[in-house]
Amino acid sequence: MFSQTKQGPMPNPFSVSFPWDTAPRYLLHDRDSIYGGPFRQRVQGMGVREVLTAPQSPWQNPHAERLIESIRRECLDHIVVFSELSLRRTLKSYFDYYHGARTHLSLDKDAPETRPVQPPELGSVVELPEVGGLHHRYKRRAV
Repeated sequence: MFSQTKQGPMPNPFSVSFPWDTAPRYLLHDRDSIYGGPFRQRVQGMGVREVLTAPQSPWQNPHAERLIESIRRECLDHIVVFSELSLRRTLKSYFDYYHGARTHLSLDKDAPETRPVQPPELGSVVELPEVGGLHHRYKRRAV
């Protein structure tokens, strides 16, 4: 239920993410050892039914695999991580970019956090760096 860190015990991320009254009915996950006894007890205690993928079958959870592949290919393959804090900061920046600026084909090339179309009358297009300059967002700015 708790992991030990330098700052003391750390609560299970699953129970923190889903308080008792908002937990999902099912949890699809692989057979990684991170999902050991304490985790499974917590999940069962919250009334969540576990659904396990077959061993060595990442295609059985395609949404998670696609997200992990995007994070790796578009972000982590291009940086050097020096510490956990550095990784967390980079991932937060990438997720802000992913939800607010990155286009998604399934959303007709819009971002999950939809943006208004900016007409040419608003000014010239400027480049705004995202994720420490790894990606860019473009916006119109009045001259």
